[in-house]
Formats: sequence, C-alpha cells, structure tokens
Amino acid sequence: MKKVVVISTSLRPGSNSSALAEQFARGAEAAGHQVEFVSLRGKDIKFCIGCLSCQQTGACIFKDDVPAIMERVLEANVVCWATPIYYYEMSGQMKTLIDRMNAMYPKDYRFRDIYLLTTAFENEPHVPERAESGLQGWIDCYGKSTLKGHLFCGGVGSPKEIEGNTKLQEAYEMGKQV
Repeated sequence: MKKVVVISTSLRPGSNSSALAEQFARGAEAAGHQVEFVSLRGKDIKFCIGCLSCQQTGACIFKDDVPAIMERVLEANVVCWATPIYYYEMSGQMKTLIDRMNAMYPKDYRFRDIYLLTTAFENEPHVPERAESGLQGWIDCYGKSTLKGHLFCGGVGSPKEIEGNTKLQEAYEMGKQV
C-alpha cells in the first residue's frame, strides 16, 4: 500500500481539474492505497519572499497552511498535482505552493512518483507543455522522484464542463495504476 497525496490547486467551485483529481484519488483508493485529497480552495498560502530562512531553519517564517501540506507531501510515496492551465502555465496557486515548499529541499522525502493532471479551455496538444515543464523543475530538485504520468483534458473552460468526458475515466485508471 502506498501513501498518495492528491493536491487540487484550483480555487473555483466546480473545477474541471479538481474533477480529474477526484477521479485519480478514487482510482488510487480502489487499488488499495491510502489517499489524502488536499484542496487549496480556502487555504491561507502566502507568497514566498525569498528570505531563505527555510534553508537554515527547515521552516518558513510564515505561519499559514503550507507547513501542514508540506508534511503530507514529505510523507507521501506518490504526489499528484491537479491544475487548471491559465495562459499556458500552471495556476498561480500551484506555483506559489511549490515556491513555499522550498523548506522541503534539505529534508528527507518519501515521494518517488509524481503525476500531473491539467485542464484548459484550449485543446491543442502543446497547451500543457509549460505547466509540465514548470513542475519538472520542481521534480528535478528531488533526484529520487520522476514524473510518472501527465493527463491533459482540453476544451473544458466552464465549471463542470468536464462532466461526461472520457478523461475522467482515464484519471481514474491512472490512479489505479500508481
């Protein structure tokens, strides 16, 4: 049994990327894994100010919701990120969380397998490339981890527009394979 953390970074109710994340989580649970779903909606996440205190102390100077999320990520075997794509890049909330998790860098971590779920109004194959590249920059800092899968669903812009889309089943199956 693996410990899986699924992080939904959209703040929008009825989010299409969150729907993919929920299906991934359901698949991982069906496969017998312990799954924790973390939504950034309603979380207090301050911007990194680049003070690098976290590199000396192992903790950020800000007291918000990031340390609890970071602990979940550090303890996980599998991390799945879900984000809407805005202007051909990951959401600002996702990037802010990644920046704030800089305090993890010197710590021991368990995660090896990283997954990315993305949605966008645009549907061209190149749309998710920058979001994947941005996440790959984070993954590269953790040499024992790799991007195991990326699922993109384009053509979904309005809330809940993904309902009935075959990508939901693909997300479920991806979750079952972790």
